[in-house]
Amino acid sequence: MKRVTIVFILVAFSTLAFAQRQMENLDRGIVAVRQAADSVFVSWRILGTEDPNIAFNIYRNTGAIKNKLNAKPLTGPTFFVDTQADSTKDHVYEVKAIVSGKEVASKGSFLLKANTPVQQYLNIPLKTPQGYRPGDASVGDLDGDGQYDIVLHQTGRGRDNSFTGLTDPPIFQAYKMDGTMLWEINLGKNIREGAHYTQFMVYDLDGDGIAEFACKTADGTVDGKGKVIGDPNADWRDTVPTSRTFGKIMTGPEYFTIFNGKTGEAMATADYIPSRGNTAGWGGHGGNGGTDNSGNRVDRFLACIAYLDGERPSVVMCRGYYGRTVLAAWDWRGGKLSSRWVFDTKDGENPFSGMGNHNLSVADVDGDGKDEIIYGSMCVDDDGTGLYSTGFRHGDALHVGDLDPDRPGLEVFGIHEIEDNTKGPGVVVYDAKTGKTLVRMEEDNDIGRGVAENIDPNYKGAYMWWGRNLYNMKGELVGPAPRSGNFLIWWDGDLSRELLNANYIEKYQKGRIFTATGASFAVGSKATPVVSADLFGDWREELVLRSEDNQSLRIYTTTIPTEHRNYTLMHDPQYRLSIAWQNVGYNMPPHTGFYFGTGMQKAPKPNIKLISAP
Repeated sequence: MKRVTIVFILVAFSTLAFAQRQMENLDRGIVAVRQAADSVFVSWRILGTEDPNIAFNIYRNTGAIKNKLNAKPLTGPTFFVDTQADSTKDHVYEVKAIVSGKEVASKGSFLLKANTPVQQYLNIPLKTPQGYRPGDASVGDLDGDGQYDIVLHQTGRGRDNSFTGLTDPPIFQAYKMDGTMLWEINLGKNIREGAHYTQFMVYDLDGDGIAEFACKTADGTVDGKGKVIGDPNADWRDTVPTSRTFGKIMTGPEYFTIFNGKTGEAMATADYIPSRGNTAGWGGHGGNGGTDNSGNRVDRFLACIAYLDGERPSVVMCRGYYGRTVLAAWDWRGGKLSSRWVFDTKDGENPFSGMGNHNLSVADVDGDGKDEIIYGSMCVDDDGTGLYSTGFRHGDALHVGDLDPDRPGLEVFGIHEIEDNTKGPGVVVYDAKTGKTLVRMEEDNDIGRGVAENIDPNYKGAYMWWGRNLYNMKGELVGPAPRSGNFLIWWDGDLSRELLNANYIEKYQKGRIFTATGASFAVGSKATPVVSADLFGDWREELVLRSEDNQSLRIYTTTIPTEHRNYTLMHDPQYRLSIAWQNVGYNMPPHTGFYFGTGMQKAPKPNIKLISAP
């Protein structure tokens, strides 16, 4: 009934626009890094709400001396190379937009301190706890100043769900870009450390211009103000070394908490949806979901942010993907936390059971202005009902975007494990709106990793690869695959994407173009970054890695010239939501909601409205 109604409305009132999505009001995002003794690469962003042809003037302020660096308004790509920046002096760079022939002040500037070394990164000092090291991170404007701040997962001793053993408590720290630490949250001993346990969201959920932090909590969680959630003395861990669930938390209350982004204070806590219930009902590797009583399958969590009403973001907390699968949507509005809907497959016989990945994606697959959750081999509609299930079950990698620009709509590329007692394709491409299979390959072959994206500057559209061979999106062999199959980044000057693996970047068919010496990837076996996103500067992405001594984060930014200009990718709704879920499970790279690559058309103007803090 819902879809019939929507079709009628679109036909009868086709001139009506969808609601605008609330999004963060960013500053100009100026960044400056020294390339040589007196040469500085400066870049800045265009907002998604601005005229794409907007012009700029750039200034270098050195003490009381203000120098305009451009002879005529800058109308091309949003970078500038300053070749007369004395390295012995402090310089403040600012950019002013030109509107109707007049300069308009832009929020944000960048201080390049005297004697800053020639390096391609910003350094953020950390207060890493003893025995811990930086893991995944996410970003949001935690104080409403228009700049991104970082929420970092500090990881100690961890355990995968399939292993027993005690772990260290997960710790989260919030930092500004200058290294100022805003708060620390300790989830306590009743939350286990591991890639599948603690999925965290950083996003402005209530539209006040300041991002919140949200995650699963338990008795003994200590918020950023030192307040304890639940019973501070409870210990729900199995501490019997000979037990098959030693170190796991199989009993006790489970909570979901919204924290204040500025202070880390817990603002609202509710019971986590769903509870463990029958721990054997969350599946195994069998074709019908199987059973597992060891605590392995019950504690498989995912999370995301989605605009389920087309205007305001909701947080979706998820549990299970091998058998029973539950997605619970929450709204944080006006200081109150409320359940929006719950999608529950209930048992292993449901066609939506067992279809989850170690990751997910969020996109408006049906073009109604509202988001759906692509949960591996199935899709949940914005109203919490199942949209479709492909039946191809579990996999480790998922890419959703306009991968084939020659056909309408978005495509989903995924690789699949062939579980016990099952058969099927190891690689599938399907239509994101309908679930219709477009390409299926590697029949009955278990595939572990795979990527799909436009990586060829001479070819329009994405390639896909998962082993030795490279294919186009129609499944036709192109040639040998890149040696890297982990992550992606827009880094050099063209529109195609580069290959990111561990601490280096490679160009398809050309090899390595950048190495982050002295830095390393986040915790895990996938060699993925702490986070990678368009954090500042022009439309290209930054790379965040941990220093090898774990005492700082390094934010690497490109200094390669480009001929292309585009508004910040963070104002494309699908891309921005991709950054929110990037830390979840097996990290996946973000994708835009439109085709961005070689041969692309002009980027569509996003239907957003920017929200500023009071």
